[in-house]
Amino acid sequence: MKSKGKLVIIGGAVNKGSFTETHFDQNVEKNLNFFERGILRKIINESKLKEDSVIEVITTASQIPDIVGPEYKKAFEFLGTKTCNILDIQNREQANSDAIVARANAADVVMFTGGDQLRLTSILGGTRFHDAILTKYQTEDFIYAGTSAGAAAASENMIYQGSSSEALLKGEIKTTQGLGFIENVIIDTHFVQRGRIGRLFQAVVNNPRTLGIGLGEDTGLFIQDDEMTAIGSGLVIIVDGLQIKDTNLTNVDLGQPISIKNLIVDVLSMNDTFDMKSREMTIVNSQYNPIPQVIPSNYTSD
Repeated sequence: MKSKGKLVIIGGAVNKGSFTETHFDQNVEKNLNFFERGILRKIINESKLKEDSVIEVITTASQIPDIVGPEYKKAFEFLGTKTCNILDIQNREQANSDAIVARANAADVVMFTGGDQLRLTSILGGTRFHDAILTKYQTEDFIYAGTSAGAAAASENMIYQGSSSEALLKGEIKTTQGLGFIENVIIDTHFVQRGRIGRLFQAVVNNPRTLGIGLGEDTGLFIQDDEMTAIGSGLVIIVDGLQIKDTNLTNVDLGQPISIKNLIVDVLSMNDTFDMKSREMTIVNSQYNPIPQVIPSNYTSD
């Protein structure tokens, strides 16, 4: 069954609270750069009731929910949203409560902040709250939006750990089940800035049916039906493994380099699209698009 909802997945700006990172930025409060202003506007415009939509900001992934939540609320309200709430679910008991489920059922948009995606899935996975928003996404005009950890957790399978510098060594990438809003893709965030392309290469060669999506900072994808559209100012990297011809994956030991032949990589910028069914990318500002010829009114052919 084709889902009636929409996804907005965002690469992140500053990611806090993730044990997979080796250090944290200093002065966190001063570094919350709401780069997503254009993307947040996209979320509002695509939501069911526009500025009248009910938005719930989910801060579960973050270790600084009391800082991140109010900043998102302030940003959405600055853009004209009338009802933006903060939902800081900190344990599975809360996520199974009647009050939390009622808020999920009343929401038109859920916005998942950054942080630790494993924390997100371990607290919310399989709860009544998770079931409620998944059902709304499948059956209603509903938006799941997520930045950083919130984006990584949106897919059926997700990367939760793995060194960028050693990503193409067998076994370096750790994956687990995500929240399941989109199938047959795996999403990585802070992609360009943290040199994570090797993580996607390994995730895709492990199962070439999987489409790898790398989101740069200040960048996202708007996904509806089978079409993905790049939004924001940066780059989206798509790694397609269907045409892989050869690899040494099963013949090398753990920790050894992986070879891959004929991996396809597409790079999308703002407004470019990718059809997940045909696996075809369209560049909207292509230099090869035919330029209409202007024929002078007094022109006559021989």
